[in-house]
Amino acid sequence: MSSRFHYHTPLDRFICSADKALRVLAGVASASRPTPAAHVDDAELTDKERKHSAGLIRVDHVGEVMAQALYNSQARFARSDALREKFEQASREEEDHLAWTAQRLKELNSQTSVLAPLFYAGAYALGTVAAKMGDAHSLGFVVETERQVERHLESHLDSLPAGDAKSRAIVDQMRIDEIAHGKAAQDLGAADTPAPVKVAMQAMSKLMTGTTYYI
Repeated sequence: MSSRFHYHTPLDRFICSADKALRVLAGVASASRPTPAAHVDDAELTDKERKHSAGLIRVDHVGEVMAQALYNSQARFARSDALREKFEQASREEEDHLAWTAQRLKELNSQTSVLAPLFYAGAYALGTVAAKMGDAHSLGFVVETERQVERHLESHLDSLPAGDAKSRAIVDQMRIDEIAHGKAAQDLGAADTPAPVKVAMQAMSKLMTGTTYYI
């Protein structure tokens, strides 16, 4: 089914949105770019280092699940056809991150978080609220999201084991991509995100990082 929502009825948009959610939660993600870790040597990690890397990458994976939920809801409820397509494009680009982190978790002999569906639902709700406030506020929500994600990824770069070059390569490319998405949203005319929404975003982020590191 085409991703261009403006050719669809509201029911078609709902079906597209539901299909997207099911594919994300089922782990059906395909990368359009090769993983940044493809040509990086895999170093020997201690059990403690491997477990720590897996915890951080699992957090990053859930963060990308939430990003898909945000873009999915914002695309569905955007008022501008052009903005819908922008959100769809960003979602496709961020699908690379889903695939990369899922692959890295397998390499670390670990798994994705069982809590991913809960955080998808929460992020979808926040994205819907932002979209209902209007396109400028929806873009502002993207800017604030990407700022928080950038800080979050930078902290992971500081915390990842020094020898885990593969995970570092993935996280660093994700950071670069998030900065680009935030700048693109800003350039499109983003409005400042209201303080209560920022607080809600920060609370959800703190809850997510504090739980999905472990499960």
